[in-house]
Amino acid sequence: MGGWKLEVGRMAMYMAFPVAIFYYFNQPELFEDWVKNVRRDMYPPENKDHKALIEKTIIEMQEERDLELLKAARNFK
Repeated sequence: MGGWKLEVGRMAMYMAFPVAIFYYFNQPELFEDWVKNVRRDMYPPENKDHKALIEKTIIEMQEERDLELLKAARNFK
């Protein structure tokens, strides 16, 4: 049929195609902006107002829990 030349051509294509695809899709310039945008969407920059609100809420919840534990300890006697 095609002989050894066809087989050599097919083998070259089988070996070159994955290498070329790997080279093309692993160029950082192609997806660097996309990765930055996705990272910014998933992990937005911290907002100081939100951080203060979260810390305040945590402290309030801890104080409520401490009061409940104190009440439970007084009732335990």
